[in-house]
Amino acid sequence: MLSIADLQTGTFVILNRQPHQLIWREHSKLGRGGAILRTKFRNLLSGAILDTTLKGNEKFEEAAISRERVQFTYKDAAGYHFMNLKNFEQFSLPLQQVGEAGLYLRENSEVDIISWNGQPINITPPIKVDLKVIETEPAVRGNTAQGAVIKPATLETGKLIQVPIFIRTGDIIRVNTETGAYVERLSAN
Repeated sequence: MLSIADLQTGTFVILNRQPHQLIWREHSKLGRGGAILRTKFRNLLSGAILDTTLKGNEKFEEAAISRERVQFTYKDAAGYHFMNLKNFEQFSLPLQQVGEAGLYLRENSEVDIISWNGQPINITPPIKVDLKVIETEPAVRGNTAQGAVIKPATLETGKLIQVPIFIRTGDIIRVNTETGAYVERLSAN
């Protein structure tokens, strides 16, 4: 059993008989009262976010989660399809279960699959991925005078992010998958 002191970002626990991952935590000490821990858990089966406040004496069951490297093969209306690199078995996950992480997947890219009780339930993309910009507005002289040093860009996976004004359509950029933020330009068009 885990106490609230054991709960760190990324910890897997069982809540309401389903696996959850702690994605945010903030410790608060109230004046005369005890300490509390404000948290956000992501349900690994549905993708729903659970906001909760925990008191110091609560205990949690740790989820028996395993990770394995797999290859993303393709996406269709049924979901995301993957292949295990060790035994070449193929499986799929529904679109809503993968959620936002699916916007960082390119065909043949490798990701970590999260399994619970032997069943694949979700993915963890690499922290940084390289994607091509397929659409963005050209930089206009004088934009920086108004303070506009960023602009929207659509990536090859459909993800919309903010990029610096010097980025052009066709550039390859690196994106942080945890924050969804631009990191650097790798090659110019």
